[in-house]
Amino acid sequence: MPSVPPHNFSWVESGFLAGMAMPRLPAHYEYLYENGIRHLVTLTEHKPPYHDTCPGIALHRIRIVDFCPPSLEQIKSFLKIVEDAKAKGEGVGVHCLHGRGRTGTMLACYLVTSHRITGVDAIHEIRKLRHGSIETTEQEKVVVQFHHHIK
Repeated sequence: MPSVPPHNFSWVESGFLAGMAMPRLPAHYEYLYENGIRHLVTLTEHKPPYHDTCPGIALHRIRIVDFCPPSLEQIKSFLKIVEDAKAKGEGVGVHCLHGRGRTGTMLACYLVTSHRITGVDAIHEIRKLRHGSIETTEQEKVVVQFHHHIK
């Protein structure tokens, strides 16, 4: 079977950081690996299926309940994974179930730090790149609060 991208896959930083829905097929992991992703951050309560079919991709788990915002510690854990991967020149993929709420929230927090923009601007940018991202007001608030926390 040829490699195929997971549903809702898109690059936020080309060749380095991507958001997506949960990978569900071995062909999804093959696609990620072929495109330089060596770290997969899972924001769901359960591991994605077939994650063990591609040993070249390290699985990192940050469990966040669906429709809930991440804690400050969870955001910092995510950003540390991204920072460490970037230092090695390795790509990172992040997903929740559909790649919208939890995924968009983490990606917006990344933009706050990497692009030095406000939380509101980061939310708008992620929503432009990934329609339907950041689904709840609590998720929006945590991005804005994160920006104020790091200022």
